[in-house]
Amino acid sequence: MKKLVAAVSAGIIIAGTAATSVAAEEDHEVKQGDNLWDIADQYQTTVDDLIDINELKSTVIHPKQTISINNDETYIVKEGDTLISISNEFDVTVEDLKESNDLTSDIISIAQELTIEGANVEQDDVPEATTSNETTNERSQSDSEQSSEPETQDTAAESESTQEVNHTAQETEGKTLSVSATAYTAGCEGCSGVTSTGIDLNENPNEKVIAVDPNVIPLGSEVYVEGYGYAVAGDVGSAINGNKIDVHVPSKDEAYDWGVQTVDVTIVE
Repeated sequence: MKKLVAAVSAGIIIAGTAATSVAAEEDHEVKQGDNLWDIADQYQTTVDDLIDINELKSTVIHPKQTISINNDETYIVKEGDTLISISNEFDVTVEDLKESNDLTSDIISIAQELTIEGANVEQDDVPEATTSNETTNERSQSDSEQSSEPETQDTAAESESTQEVNHTAQETEGKTLSVSATAYTAGCEGCSGVTSTGIDLNENPNEKVIAVDPNVIPLGSEVYVEGYGYAVAGDVGSAINGNKIDVHVPSKDEAYDWGVQTVDVTIVE
């Protein structure tokens, strides 16, 4: 991009001089055979800059079309100006200002002309653009959150489904029997609370233990009882013969609530 070297009024510093800003824009009229790459090379700029400055929708151009080469401005320094204040005003950096004007320090003088390369001459549009971007970002974030919710639900459903499959698989391992199941509690009259395998149900009232016929379900087996859960075949009973079991529950009320049920028992281990 062409640069206009800053001109300094030789030793003349005029207090209170009004600041002026003059667009230093060049125009190029497109000729037959022109393209953006040749024009960019001719004026030492880039195709992207030409597209941006001229708000082109594509790289296609036509004969007699006017192409603006840059949107540089010439700024006349006024009293109280600094490179920082000028860079803020035109939305450029101090480094860019110094490079564009071949400055070796931050010192500038009143009435000095500064070339503002790539000046943001439509600064009023910046907040609107920022708001638009923020809205887009918020919308994207919202969409992301909404899209992630079904994914989370699907993942949870998949996990539950996997657990059900595994659970079912585990339930069906080994031999499965259909049995008549009653319930008992360690607090029954005449009961010691200690099973035939030595489990103290008084100290462990929530222990899952079933009484079995050892000829059907071996003592010490881990079993899964439909409606009761995993348990150990840890006890026997005089009335427990054949395909019949007695499930241990913590209280008499729970024993009464259980009643007599026909359930499947799977010998897991």
